[in-house]
Amino acid sequence: MSEKAVIEVSELADMAPAADLVILDCRYDLADPDAGARAFAEGHIPGAHHASLHRDLSGPLGRYGGRHPLPHPEDFQQFARACGINRNSLVVVYDDNRLAFAARAWFLFHYFGHKNVAVLNGGFKAWRAADMPLSASTAGPTPGDFVASPRDAMLLNHQQVYSNLDNPPWQLVDARDAHRFAGIEEPLDPIAGHIPTALNKPWQGVTHEDGRLKSFAELRNHWQDIPADDRLVNYCGSGVTACVNLFSLHLIGCTDALLYPGSWSDWCAHIVYPATDTENC
Repeated sequence: MSEKAVIEVSELADMAPAADLVILDCRYDLADPDAGARAFAEGHIPGAHHASLHRDLSGPLGRYGGRHPLPHPEDFQQFARACGINRNSLVVVYDDNRLAFAARAWFLFHYFGHKNVAVLNGGFKAWRAADMPLSASTAGPTPGDFVASPRDAMLLNHQQVYSNLDNPPWQLVDARDAHRFAGIEEPLDPIAGHIPTALNKPWQGVTHEDGRLKSFAELRNHWQDIPADDRLVNYCGSGVTACVNLFSLHLIGCTDALLYPGSWSDWCAHIVYPATDTENC
């Protein structure tokens, strides 16, 4: 199958089942980490496998790295293979929260070298609205041969961002909502505010309230106030919803945007727990 970033409900319904198609249900609730698994058990797109943000799409917590560190390559490879994903598979990802978690999965596959991944436009809600069938079964697939090959050039770490604050060769983009960006409120991290020089582009701005992506023209307009020659570095609270912005940029042809995966939670950790010279920043 050819590479495609967005897939419509009708297209997915016509494809399934197919040997080279793997569907991942990425539904999740930050306030209730097990809610996605329960929702999956109650009903999901037929043939889908559940992908948990904290178990499958993130790595172990540490002092630094943020609240949702990127998974280790071997762990992500094992997860992908267990879902039956091969080197040539089309992976379709969906959630029910305006791409918040599906985009994280989309980014991880790109980061680990697998570009044939598409986001279901409108997610689970669009599938249900179209009166498509649901399943509660979780049949085990034949293990795949997916190979995770990290592309670290897609990332920036704290030291790279911090050491370039005086004369940054990029534009930082904060995907959190305006109140958190402005420091008016901070429900999750110990410090309120944002990284100096950052601009605010809340991640919800690239979709409609029903979860469907805005049009190409609307997305271009959404990003037009940032100079075209600025390379964009995306962050959020923990490197999850920043991927929604990255995905939207990809759709309008901006394929060189970067992710600071530790994001604001990692930035705060370096302030609260300053690293010594012998510690990894």
